[in-house]
Amino acid sequence: QLIEFSVLSPHFDGLSYAISIFETIQEPNLLIWNTMFRGHALNSDSVTALKLYVCMISLGLLPNSYSFPFLLKSCAKSKALIEGQQIHGHVLKLGYDLDMYVNTSLISMYAQNGRLEDAHKVFDRSSHRHVVSYTALITGYASRGYINNARKLFDEISVKDVVSWNAMISGYVETCNFKEALELYKDMMKTNVKPDESTMVTVVSACAQSGSIELGRQLHSWIEDHGFGSNIKIVNVLIDLYSKCGEVETACGLFQGLAKKDVISWNTLIGGHTHMNLYKEALLLFQEMLRSGESPNDVTMLSVLPACAHLGAIDIGRWIHVYINKRLKGVTNASSLLTSLIDMYAKCGDIEAAKQVFDSMLTRSLSSWNAMIFGFAMHGKANAAFDLFSKMRKNGIDPDDITFVGLLSACSHSGMLDLGRHIFRSMSQDYKITPKLEHYGCMIDLLGHCGLFKEAKEMIRTMPMEPDGVIWCSLLKACKMHNNVELGESYAQNLIKIEPENPGSYVLLSNIYATAGRWDQVAKIRTLLNDKGIKKAPGCSSIEIDSVVHEFIIGDKFHPRNREIYRMLEEMEMLMEETGFVPDTSEVLQEMEEEWKEGALRHHSEKLAIAFGLISTKPGTKLTIVKNLRVCRNCHEATKLISKIYKREIIARDRTRLHLLKDGVWSCHDYW
Repeated sequence: QLIEFSVLSPHFDGLSYAISIFETIQEPNLLIWNTMFRGHALNSDSVTALKLYVCMISLGLLPNSYSFPFLLKSCAKSKALIEGQQIHGHVLKLGYDLDMYVNTSLISMYAQNGRLEDAHKVFDRSSHRHVVSYTALITGYASRGYINNARKLFDEISVKDVVSWNAMISGYVETCNFKEALELYKDMMKTNVKPDESTMVTVVSACAQSGSIELGRQLHSWIEDHGFGSNIKIVNVLIDLYSKCGEVETACGLFQGLAKKDVISWNTLIGGHTHMNLYKEALLLFQEMLRSGESPNDVTMLSVLPACAHLGAIDIGRWIHVYINKRLKGVTNASSLLTSLIDMYAKCGDIEAAKQVFDSMLTRSLSSWNAMIFGFAMHGKANAAFDLFSKMRKNGIDPDDITFVGLLSACSHSGMLDLGRHIFRSMSQDYKITPKLEHYGCMIDLLGHCGLFKEAKEMIRTMPMEPDGVIWCSLLKACKMHNNVELGESYAQNLIKIEPENPGSYVLLSNIYATAGRWDQVAKIRTLLNDKGIKKAPGCSSIEIDSVVHEFIIGDKFHPRNREIYRMLEEMEMLMEETGFVPDTSEVLQEMEEEWKEGALRHHSEKLAIAFGLISTKPGTKLTIVKNLRVCRNCHEATKLISKIYKREIIARDRTRLHLLKDGVWSCHDYW
């Protein structure tokens, strides 16, 4: 009884204690052996159960019908197919193949080892096909993606219990057939079978992944009415539902209402915020999680690292890197974690750190190669991206469509037209990869940047799909760059047709008119925007200081150190004027006196962030600025001087690429 209590206790590591007791027993009986098999089968080290079994039979003790389900479960968990087949032989030899539980365990063992044909043979040979064996086979087929076979078996069951319903619903969810899962749940509710915890977790998960918020709310009401409202597993999946469907406040309310939060609760809420692009809030939650004493796991980090990457929060990212090396090296998601680190370092401006992580990987997935190629592309290091691609091919790794988006982006960011054309042709001719919208987008952006509007137009005409807003937007930017008002008007109309509520199309056209001095047209667009109630997204820049992300918008005066920031701004402007700097006012979208235009430019969000960085860090400290919009020409030029005057390296990342500034020279060489 003490051994049984120890191996089943969830409150402490009872198995090791049970082993110590077991080793003191000179001649354990079969009941004790079976209890030990059970303990090891439930434990992560299930292989030990098989070693114990070998030890038992070598002592001349024969197993009984209670022994085999635990042993077969261990074979299933540890993917020990050969040992499972040997145990199957013992089952047949001892005549336990007719036992319902042994029969079901054999089906599960073969199914979980991917031997569906063998699982079905065991099922077919059983004298009595019961709901348990059906469910084991359904689970096996569904887990391997054979959902139609699973459904056929499910429909054969004359009397279905909650476990069989759950297996089929779960199978649909695992294979992303969310509509079918929810329909089956509705069918279940018409029977007299009552849903359990597993049902509700699976069905709410299906709602979360399919965006079925209305049904999700109905399920939430049912959960509360039937006494599941305090079940942590169900509350966690409800948090996931509301987070993914944009109702973050409701998710937070559920989270706060939990008497005891586990790591899954924290992960779900943090992941929900990241999913909804609430990156700063995700990092604040992560820091709150650490303060609470809950230890983050690999899933936590896979949600937090993208938030660090988006905000440029490299200090938090570095802390996570150290934590991964100390605590999470052997986890299943180790490759994904390192790939996320590569992405984070690249997006935060430290391409060397990204390369070090990449080089440290013993085995690299295609995603890891792609992340590094994208990192080089973002930094304008096209040659490094292509060198890495060559190395990848020599290592026998085949590229996918994402690889070619990275390579074409590298060409686009570096103006490598001929190489871009070659890569675009090569992906279909040499690698048999059909170009997608993203590949055409990269090529059209490159052609537009080079002023080759006719070639871009021809590519759009021959595309097998309709161009999206991103393509028309890139051509509009090219028209502004090349002062082509006529084409700009045409492209703006195409963009407005696709995205009538997107202020970007109107703003870009205003830019083109303003550059050409056509202020009457600028005024018309401003009036049109006001009439439609469309507001331009404000420029927002962020900077991380001492692991805290500070955000600024244009003309921001709400920061606690506001006065110091504006004093630094005045100092910056004065020192730049002394060097002869003249602000470029061509992108100020109002007709006004030059002096007022210069004032409008002075308070752009990236300048406020830089000013805050200068007053908050020691001389010589590198500054990393992240902006949600494209950096304007004036700020691009002004930042050059600021870098030179204050002897600072400045990394500026906008929504299209990353710019590294050192000694007054941009890594993009003014091509962006």
